[in-house]
Amino acid sequence: MTAQLPEPPEGHCFHCLQPLPDDGALKVKIAEQEFPVCCYGCQAVAHTIAEHNLLHFYQYRDTSNPLQIPLLPEELTELEAYDDPDLQDEMSYQVEPNSSNTARETTLSVEGITCSACAWLIERELARLNGIVKATVNASTQRLTVRWQPDQVKLSQILQTVAGLGYRALPFQAAQQELDFKQKRRYFTKRIGVAGLATMQVMMLAFGLYFGVYNDIDPEIRGFFWWVSLIFATPVLLYSAQPFYLSALRSIQAQRPNMDVPVSIALLGAYGASAYATIIQQGEVYFESVSMFTFFLLLGRYLELLAKQRAVAAAANLIKLLPALAERELPNGELESVAAHKLQVGDIIQVKAGAKVPADGELLSQVATLDEHILTGESKPLRKTSGQPVYAGSINQHKSLRARVTASSQHTVLASIIRLQDSALASKPKLAQTAENLANKFVSRLLILATLTFIGWSFYDPEQAFWITLSVLVATCPCALALAAPTAVTGAIHKLNKHGILLRNADTLNRIQSIKTVVFDKTGTLTNGTFSLQQTWVDPNAPFAAESLLQLVGKMELTATHPLAQALAPYAKSSASPIPVRNVEEHIGSGMTAEIEVDGTWQAIRLGSLSYICEWHPNFVPASNEFQVFLASQQEVYLALALGDSVRAEMATTVQALKQQNIKLVMLTGDQWAPAQQLADQLQLDQVVAQCSPADKLNYVTKLQQQGAVLMIGDGVNDGPVLAQADIAVTFSEAADLARTAADVVLLQGKGSSLLQFWQIAARARTIMRQNIIWALVYNIIIIPVAVAGFITPYWAALGMSASSLLVLLNSLRLYR
Repeated sequence: MTAQLPEPPEGHCFHCLQPLPDDGALKVKIAEQEFPVCCYGCQAVAHTIAEHNLLHFYQYRDTSNPLQIPLLPEELTELEAYDDPDLQDEMSYQVEPNSSNTARETTLSVEGITCSACAWLIERELARLNGIVKATVNASTQRLTVRWQPDQVKLSQILQTVAGLGYRALPFQAAQQELDFKQKRRYFTKRIGVAGLATMQVMMLAFGLYFGVYNDIDPEIRGFFWWVSLIFATPVLLYSAQPFYLSALRSIQAQRPNMDVPVSIALLGAYGASAYATIIQQGEVYFESVSMFTFFLLLGRYLELLAKQRAVAAAANLIKLLPALAERELPNGELESVAAHKLQVGDIIQVKAGAKVPADGELLSQVATLDEHILTGESKPLRKTSGQPVYAGSINQHKSLRARVTASSQHTVLASIIRLQDSALASKPKLAQTAENLANKFVSRLLILATLTFIGWSFYDPEQAFWITLSVLVATCPCALALAAPTAVTGAIHKLNKHGILLRNADTLNRIQSIKTVVFDKTGTLTNGTFSLQQTWVDPNAPFAAESLLQLVGKMELTATHPLAQALAPYAKSSASPIPVRNVEEHIGSGMTAEIEVDGTWQAIRLGSLSYICEWHPNFVPASNEFQVFLASQQEVYLALALGDSVRAEMATTVQALKQQNIKLVMLTGDQWAPAQQLADQLQLDQVVAQCSPADKLNYVTKLQQQGAVLMIGDGVNDGPVLAQADIAVTFSEAADLARTAADVVLLQGKGSSLLQFWQIAARARTIMRQNIIWALVYNIIIIPVAVAGFITPYWAALGMSASSLLVLLNSLRLYR
C-alpha cells in the first residue's frame, strides 16, 4: 500500500512549493492522489520522480523553507552525470568503432542482487526500454552488462530504471567492488554474530528442556525460560534474518518466488507460533530452531559470498594493473604526467624500467623486454623490437622505452580480455539453466506441498501439523540446487584464467564431453605461422629477374592477411629494379590479383596457391611438391616459392593426449597436399584434407557433425565461418579478428598444451557441476518424504539444508586448487 503523500501549503505548487498562478493550476496524479502544480515542467518532473519510485523525496522533505528544497532528488541528479560523453568514454566503449553503429557497452555493478530472480527482473525491465540492444545480469558476480543505442536511450535512464526496481547500479570499478565486498562481509558478519550468540543462549536452555533436566520444575519457571528464549530469538528474527525477507520480497515482485520465500515463511511462522505459545503458556516453542536455522543459512550465504569474491578477484586485479598516470611526450620533447585514460591514439609515451605500460602501442625504441604474464599467463619475459606491439598492463623489464599509443582505456587488449571474462561469467551453460529452472519450479511446488502437508496433518494430528509443515519448508528448500551450477562455473572460469585461457561462452563447459572430433587448421594452429623462404624457382623465360619478382610479391603481400604474407612482405623493401604494379586485390581463400607493366602493356597476374594458378595453367606441374606460392600471368608461370614453418610448441604432446581419449583428429588446410601430409604424419593425425577453400572446410565440418560434436581450432580469416559452425570453436590470441569473434575459447599463451588444459579443466568443471546437481536432487528427493512423514524436527531440518548447501559449495571450491 502506497504511503500517503503530504499536501502542499494551500495555494502553492506540490513540487516546487511556489505560489500557484492566478489563472489556475495544472494537476498531477501521483500515488492515487491528485495535487496542484504551477507549470508543465513541475508536472513532468513529478511524474518522473514517481516513475522511478522516488516518492520518499516528497514524503520526508522539510517544507518549512521552500527556497532550500532541491527540485530533484539526489538519485536523479547524480545519475544524470553519467550522460557526459567524456565520462562515458572512460567507463564504456563503442562496440563497432569503425562503423555507423553507435551502440555502446558497459559493465555495471548492481547492489542488492541475491538470486536469479533478481537478475531476471532487471533483464526484463531493461528489455522494455527502447534502445536497449542487450542486458545480461550475472547473479554470481552481481554485474550487469548492458549494450544500448545512445541516440535512443540515455545511460542515466538505464541506471534510473534499475534504481526504480530497488537496486543500485553504478559503473563497475575494481576499488569500489572491493569496498562493496568488505561492506557485505561486515553486513553478514554482524548478523552471523547476533544469530550465533543468540543460538548459544537459546540452545543452552532448549537442550535442558529436551533432555528433561527441568522436567520437575514449576511451569512458571519453564515459562520464564520461554520468555528468555523469546527475548534472544527476537533480534535474530528482526535483524539477522533481514536478508532473507528482502530477497523474498524482490522475488515475489518479479513473480518468480525464490528459495528465500519458504525460508521467510518458515522463520516467521516458527517465531510467531512460538511467541503465541509463550504468551498463552501452552503448546511448544521452537526458538532454538529459528535461531539455529538463521545462523546456518547466514553462514552458508557468507561462504558463498567468499567464493564469489575469489572467483571475480582475478578480473578486478586485471583492471588494477593499469597505472593511473602516464608519461606523455610534448612536442618540445619534455614529459608531462597525464591520467592514463586521457591518452589519445598517436600520443608518444615513455615507460620507465619496472613500470607498467599504460596503453596499447607500437614500440618506437630499438628493443625492449616486457613481462606480459597478466595477458598470457606466461611468466617468461618477451623481447620485442621496434615496430612490434606493446600492451597495456605489461611490465617493462629493463631500460626506459618509447611507444606510440594505438589504443587506450576501454579499447586496449587488456580491456577486451576483461570484457570476454565478464561475458563468460554472465552466460549460463544449459546445465546451469536447467538447474536454475528446476530450483525456481521447485519453490512453487514446495509451497503447494507444504500446504497439502498442513491440511493432511490437520486431520491426522492437529498439534503436529504446524511444526511438520515448517520442517517441510526448511528441509526441502532448494538452496543447494540453486548454488550447484553457478559456483562451479565461476570456479572453472577462474581456473582457466590462471592458465591464460579466456572462455567467451560458458556453455562450452557443458558441451566438452560430447566432442567426438577435433579439427585443426594447419598454418598458425598446428604450426607457429612464422614462415621463412626456403626455396625459389624462376622460369628462365620470365621477363624480370628473380629479385624483381620477389620485390613484386612483397609489394602485393603488404596488405594481405594470410600468414605467408608476413614472410614475403619484407621483400618489398628490396633494392631490385621495381616492376610497375596496380589494382592489387586479395581474394580470401585463393590468392591475389594485380596488373603489371610488361614491355609497355598492362598484364593481369595472379599470386596464390597451385589450384588458383592452375585455373589459368591446367597443365602446369611444379618442379617440387614443396612449393606453395606461385606467381603467374595468363601466358606463363613466373615464380614458385617454398616456405618453411615449425610445429607449435607442445602441440605434439597435446595431440597424443587427445588420441588417448579416442578423439578423432583431422587437419583441414588450404595448403598443398605434400606439406600437409608430411605434418600429419609427423603428428600422427587420423586424417588430412588439403587444398580446402573456406566453403570446403565448412561443408566438411558440417558432415563430421552428423557423426558427433566437433571442436575446431583455427586462427585465420578464412577460418571464421567454420569456427562459427563448430560445436566448440578455439583460437589463439594472435588470430585474425574474425576468428576471435567466432571463437568460444581464446588461448593466450600460444602453446598447444593450452588446448589440453582447457579440455581437462572444462571436463572437470562439468563433472563437478553434475555432481552438485545430482547431490542436490538426491537430497531433496530423500528428504521430502521423510519431512512430510514427520520424522524431522525444524532444528534438524535447518541443519540438513545448510549442510547440503555447504557440501555443494565445498565441492565447487575444488576447482580453485
